[in-house]
Amino acid sequence: MQGVVAESLVKRFGDFTALGGVDFVVEEGMLAGLLGPNGAGKTTTIRILTTLLPFDSGRATVGGFDVVREAQLVRAVIGLTGQFAAVDDDLTGRENLVLVGRLGRMTRKPAKERAARLLNVFELDYAADRALKTYSGGMRRRLDLAASLMVAPTVLFLDEPTTGLDPRSRMGLWDVIAELKSEGTTIVLTTQYMEEADRLAERISVIDAGRIIAEGTADELKVLVGGDVLEVEVEDRAHLGATVRAMASAFALGEHEITVDPELARVTVPIAAGAASLTQALRALDAEHVPIVDVAYRRPSLDDVFLNLTGHLAEDEVREEQPEPRPLTRRRRDT
Repeated sequence: MQGVVAESLVKRFGDFTALGGVDFVVEEGMLAGLLGPNGAGKTTTIRILTTLLPFDSGRATVGGFDVVREAQLVRAVIGLTGQFAAVDDDLTGRENLVLVGRLGRMTRKPAKERAARLLNVFELDYAADRALKTYSGGMRRRLDLAASLMVAPTVLFLDEPTTGLDPRSRMGLWDVIAELKSEGTTIVLTTQYMEEADRLAERISVIDAGRIIAEGTADELKVLVGGDVLEVEVEDRAHLGATVRAMASAFALGEHEITVDPELARVTVPIAAGAASLTQALRALDAEHVPIVDVAYRRPSLDDVFLNLTGHLAEDEVREEQPEPRPLTRRRRDT
């Protein structure tokens, strides 16, 4: 296993437990998502795995190297893009990339060549010689991602890389991340955006309150909240009973299997026949003369999964992780 392994990671800030025993595995070449709300422990986990933060107990390896005993070797094989662009506003885009390369012990010529290639890949070559202070948010995020690739990493950590981006910039960055995955880079992506995890991650670990509470592919996680459903909205609440009877008869269900929301005048029906059930439902409702506002077929989403598992949405903010007063401990300095 040359990817990423976290075993029972525990991290406390005073009396606050930021991580309560995190376990997950990212296989080599995989794009794995760490999905959870702000304050759930995502950034703490990434900081530990990238050797930026000591932890209280557990074990972790990245690229086959122990993050404590072999911290320097870990740093040599990783790239990291944090939640905020780690670039210098007073330098140009090209100068920022060359600086990162030089800090990574590249000689000047290869650093310039690598910077030029990445500026082209990220469609920033037209602005390469402009100061960073003139860049938009999306441009800065793309440059930050390019900087994390200056010294080609074996494992790339992306900590909420699309935070603050407009939809167009976010989708553009998704395309770049997918391309990196296709080239064989092992990627760990943290996000609170359900659509992002659904689109990019081959495997998702759901984290809440410092613990991994579920793992699997997007489809495997969606199974946790049941199959597909039909949602029927009627014109008047008085027709809810007739709607339930019609749906129970059409799909051979017990009325107790059908969910009724009187406030929204909506009936939710579990189905197994997919979108083809729409026709079946409409015929049954017509036979009962039920006036409807809308009938919709819906598959469970990752939002449904997260709400089902935690009782709140991923966009909800939980208690913030507390700052570490001393970023390095004796244990870390001795590595």
